[in-house]
Parts: sequence; C-alpha cells; structure tokens
Amino acid sequence: MTPRYQVFLSSTFRDLQVERQAALEGILELGHFPAGMEAFPATDATPWELIRK
Repeated sequence: MTPRYQVFLSSTFRDLQVERQAALEGILELGHFPAGMEAFPATDATPWELIRK
C-alpha cells in the first residue's frame, strides 16, 4: 500500500494565487492531501502548534 501524506501548502494567499493553485493540483495529482492555514480553525494556538498536530 502506497502511503498518502498531508502536505502543508504555505504561501501568502493573494499574491501567489496561480502558483498556489498549481501546487495544490500537483499535490492532488500525486494522491496526497493538501492543507493550508485557511483549513485550520481560529484558535489561540500558534500556527506551528496546529501544523505540528
């Protein structure tokens, strides 16, 4: 069985929309799960604490 990974996609959102979309599509084409900060809940935890979990 081939492992599937959750890949954190980090960038500024507005100025890199085309590049971010291309990266997202590439991650999906490889059979992995993209994740960006927009998918994380609002919380008092730091972004790194959320990513690490």
